[in-house]
Amino acid sequence: MTTTHRPATDLGHLLHKHPDRAQSFTTSSGVAHVFYPKATDEECTVALLLEVDPVALVRGPGSTLTQYVNDRPYAAGSLLTVALGSVFRTAMNGRSDRYPELARTAIPLVVRVPAVPHRLAQRLFAPLGWDVAITGHGESRYGDVTLTGTLKVSDALRHLYVLLPVLDGGKHYWVAADEVDKLLKAGDGWLAAHPDKELITTRYLARKRPLVVSALERLADVDEVEPEELDNALAEPKISLAAQRKDAVIGVLKDVRAKRVLDLGCGGGALLRALVQEPEFTEICGVDVSAKALQEAARKLRLDRVPDGVRERITLRQSALTYADAALAGYDAAVLMEVVEHVDPSRLPALEHSVFVVAKPRTVLVTTPNVEYNPLFDTLPEGQPRHSDHRFEWTRAEFAQWAGGVAARRGYEVRYLPIGPEDAERGAPTQMAVFTSKDVN
Repeated sequence: MTTTHRPATDLGHLLHKHPDRAQSFTTSSGVAHVFYPKATDEECTVALLLEVDPVALVRGPGSTLTQYVNDRPYAAGSLLTVALGSVFRTAMNGRSDRYPELARTAIPLVVRVPAVPHRLAQRLFAPLGWDVAITGHGESRYGDVTLTGTLKVSDALRHLYVLLPVLDGGKHYWVAADEVDKLLKAGDGWLAAHPDKELITTRYLARKRPLVVSALERLADVDEVEPEELDNALAEPKISLAAQRKDAVIGVLKDVRAKRVLDLGCGGGALLRALVQEPEFTEICGVDVSAKALQEAARKLRLDRVPDGVRERITLRQSALTYADAALAGYDAAVLMEVVEHVDPSRLPALEHSVFVVAKPRTVLVTTPNVEYNPLFDTLPEGQPRHSDHRFEWTRAEFAQWAGGVAARRGYEVRYLPIGPEDAERGAPTQMAVFTSKDVN
């Protein structure tokens, strides 16, 4: 890490490591050496060199030759970040008793990381204010990455701490629940607004879905919004697929002039919170089979604190969508947003009966993933559904076949709308069917 801030040797105060001394530290990932190749008032460079014992990495029963012969001692990844967090912990926290104001000041920095998997470097670092230069090594996945920007030293260290193992795509140790706390602490102030926060969270937490979900939910609490609604505040805004889906649903509801709306399978209330912001929806009913989900929806809607006029517009009802519930009849519109794929295929006829025969709203909106689009998601392993609870994911033709059959049997007309960026061959990530009753009063 190099700075030209004057005097540049102030970098030593921010890092709590004196430029005139080379120091070594024993860490869990090896011996870390800190030294200053250059230290003048005009320019100061600090280097962190990690000396890894490759045998110690795999010492113990069950070791194989491939465990010994690997890139871990030579590539920048989780081993380096463990050393980074150990050696520069105080600096990462932004503490400097002698120079507190400087610790809060953005200064010119150049960070060079050799031998790092670089495919995602531009994508991950650029939104954080870094200019990214990459020198590749032939066809290798590794290259030298140089970051140039004007940032606080603490922010620079925390970016590296999180994103180096994300670039690498793996960790040398077992990822447990405490990794969520580490991620959120290091990501404080920037991760929630990153346009690729889901990619970062997924790769940092080794694709362990419960931990990823927990991290995204806690990130959402920062601004009290749904995880998928967080906007990018550091680069050009990127509207998430979930936000586009809600916008599309609300747009259709407004087009059909619905006033009384059912949110079937409302879950934690993501759509309900958007609906209640629109005054034309005078009566909103959220329905879910899970009492816990309804409690979460009530919390996020702040039903204990909202004005009476808002509270009177909202009803939460526990009910299964595969059972007839006469209380759901008489609404202008019903929405099943990312719901049908959570229903066993054998229960779809029951859902069809309860929604299109018993409730029978004038308009029904159904959104569901388009499985053809899945290969375009960076974080989704090949052949894996988007959610572990999905009973199926339909192609566009399969969705049209189901929706067309429902419409023909139940006296509705149906049209289809894509949601999200469309690929020429694979279509959009989300598909929506809009059912309109032929029996219009």
